[in-house]
Amino acid sequence: MTDNRYPVNKQQSKMNKLKLTKWLLILFVLVNIGLMLYFDREPEIFDVNKVAKQRADLHGHRMVTGFTTTLTLWKVADTLLHKPGGYLTNDKMPPSVIMDNIPNWEYGVLVQIRDLARTLRNDFSRSQSQSLEDDDLKIADPNFHFDNNSWFMPRTEDQYSEAMDSLHHYLERLSDDNDADAQFYARADNLVTYLKLVEKRLGGLSQKLSASVAKDRLNTDLSGDTAATQSTYKPSELKVKTNWFKIDDNFYEARGSTWALIHFLRAMEVDFKGVLEKKNAVISLRQIIRELESTQEAVWTPMILNGSGFGFFANHSLVMASYISRANAGIIDLRQLLENG
Repeated sequence: MTDNRYPVNKQQSKMNKLKLTKWLLILFVLVNIGLMLYFDREPEIFDVNKVAKQRADLHGHRMVTGFTTTLTLWKVADTLLHKPGGYLTNDKMPPSVIMDNIPNWEYGVLVQIRDLARTLRNDFSRSQSQSLEDDDLKIADPNFHFDNNSWFMPRTEDQYSEAMDSLHHYLERLSDDNDADAQFYARADNLVTYLKLVEKRLGGLSQKLSASVAKDRLNTDLSGDTAATQSTYKPSELKVKTNWFKIDDNFYEARGSTWALIHFLRAMEVDFKGVLEKKNAVISLRQIIRELESTQEAVWTPMILNGSGFGFFANHSLVMASYISRANAGIIDLRQLLENG
């Protein structure tokens, strides 16, 4: 009689392995879906005044001019690196590698961090154009401009953490009575310099968001200057349309950029209070912040909709562009008021 037990056992073992592999794969997919849902959460807006007071009380710092703005810059950078999931842009493993909403949000936040860090280094901390730059800020600024997608030798997070350490040291010196080298000059011209940069950022975001709907645009690149020239010829009419795969990328970049800007402008309302009150511009700044806060409202659909302008479906990009455009108009008015008011 032939004994068939061993072939049967081998076949059974093979089936068990296949079944185990299948369940492990299912578990892997479910875990990654759970992590994606956890990582795909945008941080809440925090109270800059509360955070500044808590830090001052904890470390015994004086809340001098510039303290709130500098600490807010540090806190926004800290949130960028330590939110749920950490910093995702340079991750090479699932689920982060297949996510794009939060990495684009991170990029929007990072652009605002870089702009403020550079303005802090070149303007807010210097009394005039020929004064020396602060030793800590000249380390923080270039480190924040490091490649945002480096995952190894050195990692992006390491460079940004080093920038935060330099910011923290500057903050400690700023609140030290015995250190007169660390300064923050809350002057109207310094604030104007920063607002000009914000204008360009918001204007660019508005244009990218508006291009979610195909449109013909007249080329106004050289308008206003009859002697102006440009490097390469462009036609007088341009067809503008964002690639379908870039619609949600632009939307979340704008969400991140405006999220960071809300905090920075709130902090500047504190540090530039005297300048703003003298120009009767506090209400103007608060209205800008209110417009930006509207960009952070919850999205109640599982994806970013891209309906036509007056079509049946919503167009989230156009709604976002509307809020940003109104905020940008307020920034322009505020800047002109500070310059001429």
